[in-house]
Amino acid sequence: MAAEAYCVKCKTKREISDAVQITMKNGRPATEGKCPVCGTKMFKIGASK
Repeated sequence: MAAEAYCVKCKTKREISDAVQITMKNGRPATEGKCPVCGTKMFKIGASK
């Protein structure tokens, strides 16, 4: 199952396409990618499962 995040442009929760695991400056894990519908950058803090 892919990670889900809130798309600000679509105003709904969607699965993140092109999801990439990153580490923020403070050392916490996060996931970022793009909205599959509108292409807006999506971001979710926390480790993905």
